Amino acid sequence: MNNYEVLYIIDGALDEAATNATIEKYESLVTGSGGSVEKTEKWGMRKFAYPINHKEEGFYVLMTFTAPSELPRELERQMRISDEVVRYMVVKK
Repeated sequence: MNNYEVLYIIDGALDEAATNATIEKYESLVTGSGGSVEKTEKWGMRKFAYPINHKEEGFYVLMTFTAPSELPRELERQMRISDEVVRYMVVKK
């Protein structure tokens, strides 16, 4: 089991319920794959330095978790195909 951090940006056009559902989706992906979420920090809505996909702002989330080494690849795959996530970055601590 390795320690990881993922910082991802959720589309700012989503309402609060959809944003919380997206956060819960990725937390359950980690726990369902045998990992554990240590901490989820909701940084809130922030304006981008430059437009990303014609969007001006997004909701930032930092999640710290422990998981098997195969999980980050699956997490990135899920975020890549998601319409809710604008950007993401997974790093091993």
